[in-house]
Amino acid sequence: MSDMSEAPTLGRPPKAASPIDLLAGISVRLSVEVGSTFMTLSELAALEPGSVVALDRKVGEPLDICANGSLIARGEIVSVDGRYGIRVTELVNAQGRG
Repeated sequence: MSDMSEAPTLGRPPKAASPIDLLAGISVRLSVEVGSTFMTLSELAALEPGSVVALDRKVGEPLDICANGSLIARGEIVSVDGRYGIRVTELVNAQGRG
């Protein structure tokens, strides 16, 4: 041991980190899905500025919030200082993540 910081503690066992503490510094990619659709390559190639693509969601339906591609919550779009944001309205449990 080069200094006392490496010395074992006496009298008390070291404090165990909680599982969330162990994961707290890991970065994840958060994304919001407004909707989706299927189209052929020819339909995709025919898109021009001003084209409208119909999605599978209705106006006012909750949006999917995903972490690294997995559904974790649903929410709605809000404006925050002139930028888009999302308000979480529902957390999805593990069974709902399918």
